Amino acid sequence: MSQLEPVELRLGQVVYEPGATISHGYFPTTAIISLLYVTGRGESAEIAMVGNEGLLGVSIFMGGGSTTTRAVVQSAGQALRLGAGTLKDEFNKGGPLLHRLLRYTQALITQMAQTAVCNRHHSLDQQLCRWLLLSLDRLQGAELIMTQELIAKMLGVRREGVTESAIKLQRAGLIRYAHGHISVLDRAGLERRTCECYAVVKQEYDRLLAP
Repeated sequence: MSQLEPVELRLGQVVYEPGATISHGYFPTTAIISLLYVTGRGESAEIAMVGNEGLLGVSIFMGGGSTTTRAVVQSAGQALRLGAGTLKDEFNKGGPLLHRLLRYTQALITQMAQTAVCNRHHSLDQQLCRWLLLSLDRLQGAELIMTQELIAKMLGVRREGVTESAIKLQRAGLIRYAHGHISVLDRAGLERRTCECYAVVKQEYDRLLAP
């Protein structure tokens, strides 16, 4: 599609704010974008992440045109950008794109629902493992560039809690953390340590979005 425009997304860049009219849809290729809900007091928590499996901007073709979430770049990289009008026109033509976008939206809703359950019922250690695994699924390597402060904002918890959980995972030989770089050393170990929420989300994405 000739209208797709390559763009670079910086770590921490706000792609759109709650309530703003969405002018473009973004198809991340190497970047990861987090969808955050922000309270009236400025507190935030991630409700979903979007990477190379999907699209930022489902409200464009679902009829809303805006959203209640803030979209922030969690991992810097590249994306393809498409004007909202063009995306909506292509969706309305029907065919494979329409069905693909609807399946992706269903998978995204599953991720949001499971995140809510996880944040309410599971330990911070399990939440961090889930978050790391979901991020890894959307990256080409096994390293994330992410400060503990940013992770705390994503999970909606205190920074000290993330520090404590990261130390536990490092002592268990699952990750190595230094100067904002998290290297995953034992992915299988993370999968054993996390709750069922990761598997539920991954299985649904695989089911709905398999080639």
